[in-house]
Amino acid sequence: MRNAPTILHLDMDAFYASVEQASKPSLRGKAVVVGGLGPRGVVATASYEARAFGVHSAMPMAQARRLAPHAAYLVPRFSLYRAVSEQVMTLLRALSPLVEPLSLDEAFVDLAASGAAEDADSARRTGARLRTDIRTVTGLTGSVGLAASKMLAKIASEQAKPDGLVLIEPGTERALLGALPVRTLPGVGPATGDHLRRAGITTVEELAEAGEDELVRLLGKAHGQALYAMALARDERPVVAEREAKSVSVEDTYDVDIHDRPRIGVEVRRLADRCVRRLREAGLSGRTIVLKVRRYDFSTLTRSETLRGPTDDPAVVREAAERLLDSVDTTGGVRLLGVGVSGLADYTQEDLFAQASSQTEPVPEEAVAEPVVVPREPVLPHWRAGQDVRHAEHGHGWVQGSGVGRVTVRFETPQSPPGRIRTFLVTDPALEPADPLPLVVPAPATPCLPGP
Repeated sequence: MRNAPTILHLDMDAFYASVEQASKPSLRGKAVVVGGLGPRGVVATASYEARAFGVHSAMPMAQARRLAPHAAYLVPRFSLYRAVSEQVMTLLRALSPLVEPLSLDEAFVDLAASGAAEDADSARRTGARLRTDIRTVTGLTGSVGLAASKMLAKIASEQAKPDGLVLIEPGTERALLGALPVRTLPGVGPATGDHLRRAGITTVEELAEAGEDELVRLLGKAHGQALYAMALARDERPVVAEREAKSVSVEDTYDVDIHDRPRIGVEVRRLADRCVRRLREAGLSGRTIVLKVRRYDFSTLTRSETLRGPTDDPAVVREAAERLLDSVDTTGGVRLLGVGVSGLADYTQEDLFAQASSQTEPVPEEAVAEPVVVPREPVLPHWRAGQDVRHAEHGHGWVQGSGVGRVTVRFETPQSPPGRIRTFLVTDPALEPADPLPLVVPAPATPCLPGP
């Protein structure tokens, strides 16, 4: 472990919910819950106002609604979250070439790589400047932890929440860790925590006092040795600049089990197309196509197929996913479907387009039947709470709710005061989906004046 607080851990505060509050002036200072809104949805993020009612991430949405019935419940807008995240990561990369993103809203930074933290004072100034820059660029707040190791920096940022900065001075680590519960340490989940509690170990100090041999006996060699080192504040893990993605995947959970086999096929093809879009956005391709199916009884099946080379061709991925679906029994219905691609590469194999057709026998002309056209009922637009919309007369707004053929919209922007609410028919031709607006509008550049 280093002898200076040169590891910075940034954790954006209630990120998804904070983005929604910044985007929607009428929700600022109010309880906001972001996640799946269906009967089987779960909470992705809750604002601090919602957390006061006991709502937290990974909680079933139905339970959250019982705890906080008056909160605003919104669908996630990942395109906006990714755009804001990239603004934050750009600020981090300006501090150091060694930035290790952990998620859209969390990252480690090695300040020693750029000389931005030679001692505690310079590290604190760097952290404070970062928090100011994040607020200026995004309008959001982030909590910063500074310490001599990744483990301690993360603990410090947790203590700094919300909207704070905590620096752990070298030499004070053992004293700080001692009184903390064992669940504070990375790798100590509910099962390990319960196992240690039954052995009479509840704090980090008790973990250190137990000794390495006892921890190895209780938890096994690798886990026991690792936890003993962390209890002594030893953490030599480096900041890794590029965390290589191992796979790209998408999945959907359905409010009602899908029983119709053709409908399941349609959903799989749609997921395959979404997965390919993500691949292309990341500039990647992949060799192994993976299908995930969670059935009505919660049993989960995965099937995979490895191609001759990496591809980002949607036809290839669709057909591979459909072949995999053929091997899965969906009798009884499915509640979740997912399609993923692994074995990633940053190139494609040019001749892979042939895979979409070469692996199936040609169908004789006489075997091709005339298509049967089945008239369909008109599909009404589906407006989701939190979705961005634009009205021809009233401008930009967001959906507050919809039902019984009507949709309620609040018209406001990130830079406006709280807006007015209006209700329309769901089929109103003047209303259409819209892209999210930026949270902060950059100030216009000051023109250079000619010299005397």
